[in-house]
Amino acid sequence: MPRLCRNKHVGSSLDDLLEADGTLEQVEAEALKRVSVWQIQQAMGQTGVNKSQLAQKMHTSRTVVNRLFDETDTGVTITTLVKAGRALGMTWTLQAGEDIGSPRAA
Repeated sequence: MPRLCRNKHVGSSLDDLLEADGTLEQVEAEALKRVSVWQIQQAMGQTGVNKSQLAQKMHTSRTVVNRLFDETDTGVTITTLVKAGRALGMTWTLQAGEDIGSPRAA
């Protein structure tokens, strides 16, 4: 019977791989946008607001709202996210934490 590897530190983390690849910050930004947009979509569903109505409430164009929901568009500003959330009665909280134990934190 083969022995099982009991070392919990085998291999490197995904963060290490992305950092070595030079894409860690981009991936983190894309993930943050996806989560924020998902929350906006959930609020739209709960309030019955469609994209056109959201654009109206934001005092902007439907094109801006479409850019907001486009996963490939990473140029959406925090201001746009905040405006969309506020138009739906949402508030935002940004929380940063120290990445203790990470080589990047050293």
